[in-house]
Amino acid sequence: MTPLVATPFLVSGLVWLTGERLGRRLPPAAAAVLLTTLALVTALATGLVLSLAGFLWLAQLPQIARVGHWSSVVLRSDNWLPGVTGAVAGVCAFGLLLAALTRAVRAVRAIVVAARTCRRLGPAAGGLVVIEDLEPTAYAVPGFSGRIVVSTAMLRTLSAVERRALLAHETAHLRYRHHVYTQLTDVAVAANPLLRPLRAAVGLAVERWADEAAAAETGDRHLVARALARAGVARSRVRAPLPSAALAAADTNLAVRIRALLEPPLRHRRLAFGFVIALTACSILAAGVAAQGAHDRLETAQATYHHHG
Repeated sequence: MTPLVATPFLVSGLVWLTGERLGRRLPPAAAAVLLTTLALVTALATGLVLSLAGFLWLAQLPQIARVGHWSSVVLRSDNWLPGVTGAVAGVCAFGLLLAALTRAVRAVRAIVVAARTCRRLGPAAGGLVVIEDLEPTAYAVPGFSGRIVVSTAMLRTLSAVERRALLAHETAHLRYRHHVYTQLTDVAVAANPLLRPLRAAVGLAVERWADEAAAAETGDRHLVARALARAGVARSRVRAPLPSAALAAADTNLAVRIRALLEPPLRHRRLAFGFVIALTACSILAAGVAAQGAHDRLETAQATYHHHG
């Protein structure tokens, strides 16, 4: 395998080592968008390279070569992977594709269930639904219109201004479609397990994004931090399961997020930004080289077959 074709695997290894740290070095909105894109592009690139390697190995078989009208000798003499390694690559590609499709189906099902939950909750002013519940809870349910669900116990826990901060956080989840980033990243991770650190990084990024949106709306970062802290303490006493695809303000990395809110907003760090862009570009380039290389090999093999035929 040429070094450039191996690039998606090198990128995957770098993501494994640096994924979570990259998420914390970028502003949250940029981190969510860039890291989700990196996950999808790298997963597609690695899947493409594995699939092409498996196909080129399969194409060497005499029976397949006769059907395709290409020379198996040419393919065997200029293959990416020696021996049966190409077959292993093909099996891996099939298994990872199956895992990604399974996860994608689960994601679609989760969104459908969330949409049904929204309809069951009925119409609500501003999308807010207050439920009578002794357990303190607050979460956003994505859907075509979306709903913000808050229990009476949670409302009693917070002061008026803290309620406003919490609701601004949940509203941001719906406004910016944060569930899309988390679901797409989950599918990419299923297709390439080396990207697993990006799942936590994107999950934290969307929560930090909503935190910053709430801070901008209320004009008080310390207020948002205090609201999250009180909501988190209340939620720590109860861990009732959330509806499918729901996002909750007080359930993810609270200590990290509160510490970030007590500091000035994070500015763009050119090194981290450039590093993510470079990794994404390398995966795109490698996928293009792999596709073009496979195409050229097949054309050469077909030309040789017809010439000797």
